[in-house]
Amino acid sequence: MKDNISSFYALVFRQKNIKRWGLMRSIVPETLAEHSSECAILTHALATIGNEIYGKKYDVGKAVIMALFHDVPEVFTGDMPTPIKYANEAIRNEFSVIEKESAGNLVSKLPKELQGIYQPLFSDGDEELQKLVKSADRLCAYIKCTEEMKLNNSEFKSAKLVIENKLKNSDMSELCYFMEHFLPAFDLTLDEQQS
Repeated sequence: MKDNISSFYALVFRQKNIKRWGLMRSIVPETLAEHSSECAILTHALATIGNEIYGKKYDVGKAVIMALFHDVPEVFTGDMPTPIKYANEAIRNEFSVIEKESAGNLVSKLPKELQGIYQPLFSDGDEELQKLVKSADRLCAYIKCTEEMKLNNSEFKSAKLVIENKLKNSDMSELCYFMEHFLPAFDLTLDEQQS
């Protein structure tokens, strides 16, 4: 590739080619791009609830950008199914190394002047915002399971129960608020949501 051409954004746009839930039979397929968009929306919701209702001081813009980019390294690795990724500590640690190398590879595609702006999006620097994005990511998974179950796809039954348990055991007040006030609407039909 020519020295003055960067493939960074072209690679980011490849998220639309990465399918999620590879081990599951999905009635409605989901791409990494769709997931990242929904995760950013939920991250915004959690950060806003935290700030406006619980007096926290989240940098909402930074949190949303982190959510948009949180899975971009998967353009190199694909979407690793959770049961495999977390099967044991050795696999999780090894995959963490692969994710970091993929993120570094991606950032290296940028001109030097921009690398410092994007590198923090892929690192574990801001633990508070990382926790927020992880909670939104988990909410996305739960909502996906809910949507598949509404279509009578029992393939997602066990995953939904596991994720629901993790969500309910969270000590994050903004997540609990979202679960109480917004999450039940995802079980409703379109007509019910509009009434």
